Amino acid sequence: MEPGTPSFYEKVYKVVRCIPPGQVSSYGRIATMLGHPNAARAVGYALSALRHPNQDGYTSANVPWQRVVNSQGRISIRHREQAANKQADLLRAEGVTVDENGRIDLATHLWPGLHLIELDDILRNDPQEP
Repeated sequence: MEPGTPSFYEKVYKVVRCIPPGQVSSYGRIATMLGHPNAARAVGYALSALRHPNQDGYTSANVPWQRVVNSQGRISIRHREQAANKQADLLRAEGVTVDENGRIDLATHLWPGLHLIELDDILRNDPQEP
């Protein structure tokens, strides 16, 4: 990787920061936008890493991790019920309808994503750097 080139995790964070309130995307869609269609799990790992402080300044406070769900439109934090409830609460506060099973209607709330030119601009220059 060239000096100054963002890591995969940084790219994930930059894209996720573009998802507007009231909309969601999926791990797989973000991975595909970044040119790694088989890296949905890696997107999940990147978002999970936000729980721990990192040297780049990205945290769960400045990356809206709650706006990323699985490809079926479900909150997929199954092993940590408290975190799943927090994600649902944060999404509801943004106007996203989350049912009792943690499911979101993607027909209503799916973010269309970034076009290639927008993605290139975001990855080269993020005016909202932490």
